[in-house]
Amino acid sequence: MKKLRYACVGAGAVADYKHLLGYSRLKDVEIVAISDPDVGAAKRLAEKYSIPHVYENYEEMFEKEKLDLISICTPNYLHAPISIKAMEKGIHIHCEKPMTLNAKEAHKVIEAKNKYKTKFMVGLNNRFTNESYFVKKYIEEGYLGEIYHVKTGWRRRRGIPGKGGWFTTKKLSGGGPLIDLGVHFIDLVMYFMDYPEVKSVSAATYSKFSNSTSWNGWSEAKSGNGIYNVEDMAVGFIRLKNGTTIDFEFSWASNIEGDYNYYEILGDKGGIWFKNGQIKVFSEVVNTLVDIIPNTNYPKKPLDEFEHFVNCIKEGKEPLASAEEGAKLMEIIDAAYLSAEKGVEIVL
Repeated sequence: MKKLRYACVGAGAVADYKHLLGYSRLKDVEIVAISDPDVGAAKRLAEKYSIPHVYENYEEMFEKEKLDLISICTPNYLHAPISIKAMEKGIHIHCEKPMTLNAKEAHKVIEAKNKYKTKFMVGLNNRFTNESYFVKKYIEEGYLGEIYHVKTGWRRRRGIPGKGGWFTTKKLSGGGPLIDLGVHFIDLVMYFMDYPEVKSVSAATYSKFSNSTSWNGWSEAKSGNGIYNVEDMAVGFIRLKNGTTIDFEFSWASNIEGDYNYYEILGDKGGIWFKNGQIKVFSEVVNTLVDIIPNTNYPKKPLDEFEHFVNCIKEGKEPLASAEEGAKLMEIIDAAYLSAEKGVEIVL
């Protein structure tokens, strides 16, 4: 079977260390082009990954190259327009998270996907870790029983991704750590539970570190005019229609000991605690409380994000991180921001 012709839109870090690296390892994918308004950045990655064609404009690339699939690794505000333009050309999309700026845009992407019969997958890479594979199977096999409460978060001591760049400019990013970090772990716990319907969302946001001089390894943006109109912390509470509740907290900066991401899933038969890559399982066996540390170093990675999407294209299957679930996630994010703005619980 002929190789799939692949291109990357965007030449930043996520294009380099995730998408191009991932697709370059697949024998049935040929990387044929890359585009970025910063042509110098695109040329550097073209040289690194032996990509023959470099474009300043992604629309020109879509016209000149016969592409099967692309990655979208751009600022968030471009995700929807690029996705729709590509799908009009029959191109399959692997789009970095968040899927779009908001749920309204997400539903437009779904309309285009259905109209042009293309595949669309959100780049929610935390679904594809060995630990997530274990947790998903462990829950499916009933070991936790009925899940009734979940806590999740991702907190940094100092990790604001540059002041004045697109991350801190709301019209370009859609928000701060909630839409940047929160999409990963809210999605993950919802995925573990098969995306149950949401009843309501209540949230608060804070912006306290815009003038911090302690960047802790994160360089300030070289361009922009110093705009910082997004939150640097978001906390909230989600009620699901099945009675389960979710606590969340996400921050780019907090006066805490150190950085960590986590989730805690409580079931009536067992519980799971995940923190910074390590899983612990808590349960009861023979009337005795037991703590289990699973060994998730499988001989072969059970689920590879890039290989999975290529298989979906070839076999006509729906991707794991679907556009439909991406839209449900954006509805939660939208409701959280609205709740924080209005100071009330938002019923979906």
